Amino acid sequence: MSKGYWIARLEVTDSEKYDAYRASNAPAFDKYGGHFLVRGGTFEAPEGTSRTRNVVIEFPSYQAALDCYRSPEYATAKAARDGGAEMDLIIIEGYDEALS
Repeated sequence: MSKGYWIARLEVTDSEKYDAYRASNAPAFDKYGGHFLVRGGTFEAPEGTSRTRNVVIEFPSYQAALDCYRSPEYATAKAARDGGAEMDLIIIEGYDEALS
């Protein structure tokens, strides 16, 4: 089974709301086995467009990544973030070389 990932690019527009989101998202990520691979950090964008903040979260499966986003726990965190960031988010299945 391939892992699942959230790949998010965002612009924080209200740091207090974004901080509230960060403080409230752990229950959802813990419940669905999500852990951060990238959480901000220095980056370079040699092609295309970028945003000022990038995040990658790994989940044990693609289904777990979807379930986390659709969960009531994440809905609570997302509501705390509303109006605090402009975000592009994709949820993607990881590549499993053994399956190819």
